Amino acid sequence: MSDLNKLTIAEARDALKKGDVTSVELTEACIGAIDAAGALNAFVHKTPDIALERAKAADARLKGGEEAPAMCGIPIGIKDLFCTQGVESQAASGILEGFKPEYESTVSQNLIDAGAVMLGKLNMDEFAMGSSNETSVYGNAVNPWKVDDRQLTPGGSSGGSASAVAADLCLAATGTDTGGSIRQPAALTGITGIKPTYGRCSRWGIIAFASSLDQAGPMTKDVRDAAIMLEAMCSHDPKDSTSADIPVPNFEAMLTGDIKGKVIGIPKEYRMDGMPEEVEKLWADGTAMLKDAGARIIDISLPHTKYALPAYYVIAPAEASSNLARYDGVRYGHRASLAKGEGIVDMYEKTRAEGFGHEVQRRVMVGTYVLSAGFYDAYYNRARRVRALIKRDFDEAFDQGVDAILTPATPGPAFGLGEMSEADPVEMYLQDVFTVTVNLAGLPGISVPAGLDKQGLPLGLQLIGRPWEEGDLLNVAYALEGAAGFVSKPEKWW
Repeated sequence: MSDLNKLTIAEARDALKKGDVTSVELTEACIGAIDAAGALNAFVHKTPDIALERAKAADARLKGGEEAPAMCGIPIGIKDLFCTQGVESQAASGILEGFKPEYESTVSQNLIDAGAVMLGKLNMDEFAMGSSNETSVYGNAVNPWKVDDRQLTPGGSSGGSASAVAADLCLAATGTDTGGSIRQPAALTGITGIKPTYGRCSRWGIIAFASSLDQAGPMTKDVRDAAIMLEAMCSHDPKDSTSADIPVPNFEAMLTGDIKGKVIGIPKEYRMDGMPEEVEKLWADGTAMLKDAGARIIDISLPHTKYALPAYYVIAPAEASSNLARYDGVRYGHRASLAKGEGIVDMYEKTRAEGFGHEVQRRVMVGTYVLSAGFYDAYYNRARRVRALIKRDFDEAFDQGVDAILTPATPGPAFGLGEMSEADPVEMYLQDVFTVTVNLAGLPGISVPAGLDKQGLPLGLQLIGRPWEEGDLLNVAYALEGAAGFVSKPEKWW
C-alpha cells in the first residue's frame, strides 16, 4: 500500500487488523511526510524514537490475539498544550521553554493506553490565545491550502493540529477548544473537529487557559474518525473535579446516517450583517441537505447571542490572568537574569515580560482589570450573568424538541498570515463569533467541511448538540458529511 499517511483512522484500523499493513509502516510514512513538510511548521517537537517504539508495541499487541482498541497503532499528533511525559510541553510560549513534564495528561494517557502512536507535538497559538496561529513562540503554522502567492492561516489556536491533519502528516490530532479553537481551524483547513460537552474529556495535564471553557477534542479527516478518536479520549477522571462520571458510549456504532424525524434549529441571530454570500449560501445548502435527509427544519431564537463575544472576552481573560499567575520563573520554565541589587519582584516582572507574548500580556492585563475590586461587579459578574442567559437560550431551544442546531462555523475562509497584524484586536476576536456560545454554554459542537468558496478554499458548517449527546450530534454530522460529499484536498506545494 502506498501513501499510508493518507489513510483515515478507520481505513488504517481495518488494514492493521487484516495484517495488510503494520503500525511501523504507517508511522514511518507519517515521519517521512513530517520531515518533508517543514514549510508548514506544524510539528514543533518531533518524537520519532517514541513513535517507532510505540508502533512496535502496537504491532505486538495486534498480533497477540487480543481484541485491540480501534486506535491501536494509529499515528497521531498531540497539541503542545497537552503535557507529555519527558517531552517538551511549552504551550507555544517562551515562558515554558525547556519544560519537560514528569507526568502525562489524562487524555494523552488514554490514547497511549488505546495503543495510539505519538509522532510529536503540534504548533498552536501561545497558551491557546489566538485565532490564526500567529502568536506562537515557534512562529506561524501554515495552512496547506494555497490559492495564490499568500501563505494562509490554518486558524487557531489548534492551527498546527489542523494543518497536520489536512496535509496528511498524521492520521489525526488532538486539539483544545476554549472559544472555537478546534472548530474554527477545522473549518479553515477542510477537516472535521469536535468539541465535546464540557467535562466529557479530562482537563488534567492540559495547560490551562480558561478553566471553565477549555475542552479537549479530536481533529480528524472525517466524522467516523472523530467518533473513533473521541471515544478513546473520553473518560471520567478523579483528578479533574469538572470531569463528568458518565459512561462513554461507542460513538462509532451510533453512525447510522438516519436522521429522519430529527429536528434541526436554525438560529436567526447567526445571520450577521455583512456575512459573505458564500457563507450564507453554504448555510442554506446545508439546511436543504438535512431536510432532504429527513430532518425537520425549524427557525429558533437565541436572543442573547449578540452578547456572547463581549462576555467571552471578559470571562476568558479573567480566568487566564488567574491561571497564568503560576508562571513566575521560580519553579520551572524561563527565568530572567537579574542585575545586581534586583530582587524577587524584579525577577517576576522581567520573567513575565520576556516569556509572555503580546497577546498573552494583553489578555492577562484585561483579565486582571476586570477582576480588580472596582470593576469585578461591573464586568466579570455581569459577564457571568450573561453566560447564564446564553445557556438558558440553548436549554429553551432543546426543550422545544430541537435535536441539533446548524450554523456557519466561521465568518469566511482562511485569510493570509499577517493580514490582521495591523487590525484592531477585536477584528481577530470576531473569528470566534459563531463558536464562543457553545463554550459558554458547555455544549458539544462539531465543524464539518461542506464546500469551497469561489477561490477554492474550504468552508465548514457547525452543528451544536444537546449536552452529553455527542453520539446523536456525530450522527447528524455524518448525514451532513454524506450529503455534502466534500472530498477536496489541498494540492501539495510544501
